[in-house]
Amino acid sequence: MVIGSSLSSQERRQKLLALLDANGELRIEQVASSLDVSSMTIRRDLGELEDEGLLRRVRGGAVPVVTARPFEQRQAVRAGAKSIIAQKALSLIPMRGVIAFDASSTITTLAEAMGPREDLTVLTNSAPTAEALDRLAGVTALLTGGQREPSTGSLVGELATRNAADFHTEMFFASTGGVDASAGCTEVSLAEAQVKKVFAAHARRTVLCADSSKLEQVSVAKSLALDEVSMLVTELDPGDSRLDGSRGLVEFI
Repeated sequence: MVIGSSLSSQERRQKLLALLDANGELRIEQVASSLDVSSMTIRRDLGELEDEGLLRRVRGGAVPVVTARPFEQRQAVRAGAKSIIAQKALSLIPMRGVIAFDASSTITTLAEAMGPREDLTVLTNSAPTAEALDRLAGVTALLTGGQREPSTGSLVGELATRNAADFHTEMFFASTGGVDASAGCTEVSLAEAQVKKVFAAHARRTVLCADSSKLEQVSVAKSLALDEVSMLVTELDPGDSRLDGSRGLVEFI
């Protein structure tokens, strides 16, 4: 739907930020058409918003700046993409054994999409994920314990990492604050990154579940190198050009 060009520059930029928050990315040509303005106008708006630290420009558009958000806010962002990722990743979850889930809204969406299992234990540092798993027959959810990270709600710290290291798991399902071919996976805090490092170090395979807004994003603390990731699950078709930066480094589904 065309919004019309009667918006002021301030109103237009507020609209751009709202669209970015809802969709996880902005594509210049698409947004210019919907707002009934030129691509040059959108590029100028994005440049000014980037100068204010409100987004990051990428080829053809913009993506959010990676910041820590409460779980409830993260869960609402890119919900459609997270649902697609969950449906793809479901086929990888075994019926029995021991696996680990990190404390991300994407992985909570995966937990909520799961059905009963035969005898599956899931170790997690996320209370919302554990609550979702507790409703499933044949699934035992174990919380790592630890200190609650105030900006995200994740369980982190010495207790979380020590308990995570006590388990050897078949698979670790994780999301990330950003994934980049050079920087690897990065998180909004060192405490978050440390727990994920321990989970991955004690898992036979790590499955990274990340929507496309996380691609080419770099946050503050490195968690995993891409050679530690067995598979990348996104909402995109594996042949999508947006995955080209990681092609050959990790398997896609």
